[in-house]
Amino acid sequence: MDTTGPFLNVAAFCENVIEDKSGVLSLIRLVDRLTVSSHGPSAPEEMPPTPLNWFLVLAFKSGSARGSVQVTIQPELPSGIRLEPIKLTPYFEGGNRGCNIVTRINIMLRESGLYWFRILVGDALATQIPLEVIYSRMVIPGPPSA
Repeated sequence: MDTTGPFLNVAAFCENVIEDKSGVLSLIRLVDRLTVSSHGPSAPEEMPPTPLNWFLVLAFKSGSARGSVQVTIQPELPSGIRLEPIKLTPYFEGGNRGCNIVTRINIMLRESGLYWFRILVGDALATQIPLEVIYSRMVIPGPPSA
């Protein structure tokens, strides 16, 4: 990777993305924390599997980068286990031209804690995005038995 580009401009999770005709993005509900709640008389002690279906938006400026460059998203669970990486190959036009990556992150969350999503451009770490998952459990007694 050239040390003069590409440059990461935005790296964020959001619930929705709108892209207009000219390619300008509007990010709706930027998020970095998810609370999973269970309540009732038999609320499980362990967090139930919960799907994550958010957008991950990466916006770059090319700098001296030209052509196709591999961008890798490497998710890591709170337990330290790395999931299968997501590999993308955007095209950089050079100069101040932007390159946006909008992708859905569809994973099943099975544990609470801090998830990390490492963003690599080529072999170089561009940034890390944290996602905090909190499990809130409330055991509420049921009606008294007769």
